[in-house]
Amino acid sequence: MLNTSTGQSARDRLLTVAERLFLESGYDKVSVRAINTAAGMNPAAVHYHFGSKDALVAALLESRMAPVWQDRLSDLLERRDQGWTPAVAELVDVVLTPLADLTADPIGRLHVQLLARFVLGRSELEWTSRWFSLQPWVALLRAARPDLSGKEAARRWILAFDLILQSFGAPLTTFGAVGSSGTAHVDTVRAFVTAGLDAP
Repeated sequence: MLNTSTGQSARDRLLTVAERLFLESGYDKVSVRAINTAAGMNPAAVHYHFGSKDALVAALLESRMAPVWQDRLSDLLERRDQGWTPAVAELVDVVLTPLADLTADPIGRLHVQLLARFVLGRSELEWTSRWFSLQPWVALLRAARPDLSGKEAARRWILAFDLILQSFGAPLTTFGAVGSSGTAHVDTVRAFVTAGLDAP
């Protein structure tokens, strides 16, 4: 179903409206009813297209954030398949650099905060993008550190992502602000995560 005034599908319209409302009022203060109303749709639209408010957020994050990592990760996996061995620091940069860039503007910061909320809260969301699963990250870490088992590599990434998202996704985080303190913070997180992933 298309919204003829904007050319957007109903699903895309709901994502765009929800994103705006979350930015204005915060996730907790925005109801499914408010999203449906602001999108000019019937009261069951979010449930029909997504199933729940949380599933709508998962779809929003995948549509906005998957492209941030998709090309970088695809390139690393392709190079690995051709025999290249990644350095752990390179893998960490693939995660940190885009997150630091995202937090420089309000919409990007909203996305990172929503991601942190759901990942750190261990919410059971249905991600469809492979970049939101551990598998590609584990494969790359094991290419850099073949001595690690799949389980150990997964454990290390879970801890790394928790630390990264706590550092970047906390609502009061200010390291994205202009100034040397922001850069120093990112450098500290980078060094700490790299050391943890690459530990003996």
